[in-house]
Amino acid sequence: MTRKEGNMKAHCSYFRFVSYFIACVLSASLFFEGLTLNTHAEDQPKSKRPPLYDENADGSKQVADAVAQAKKENKRVLLQFGANWCGWCHRLHHTMQTDTAIADKLKSDYVVVLVDVNKGHNGKIIEDYKAANFGLPVIVVLDADGKQLTTKNTAQLEEGDHHDPKKVLAFLNEWSAKKS
Repeated sequence: MTRKEGNMKAHCSYFRFVSYFIACVLSASLFFEGLTLNTHAEDQPKSKRPPLYDENADGSKQVADAVAQAKKENKRVLLQFGANWCGWCHRLHHTMQTDTAIADKLKSDYVVVLVDVNKGHNGKIIEDYKAANFGLPVIVVLDADGKQLTTKNTAQLEEGDHHDPKKVLAFLNEWSAKKS
């Protein structure tokens, strides 16, 4: 083998080594970036969740309709202020829908209204019910005449990464209309 052939072989080996090294670094980089993205997936928007709140609804009309219905049915009105992007709003709604005791209590004693407050929507209502000082979701209970009875910071109903069904049910029991 001539010196020139030896240099060419060494050069090719060096080029293969550098190419292999770059490929490994890129692969590792993509691998770890994928891990990072998966690790923080809960921080990304959940576009698959169905919307709970009607972003075009007039909250004042929703409340007025609910009060009229509550008066006819001798129930209380439960306003849940929230937004479709709010993970805790979805968690509370899920708890209220899937826990049988809570769902039954809501059906028998409350007219439930989901009031959208995304980007200042229905801001006047949230001001009127003095619910702006809390995070989302916020619950307000009205009597059948529309009088505000209580405002609840739902963080107090949480347990870890969910709403505690016992706490939610105790709250609903405390504020439900007394049936005669």
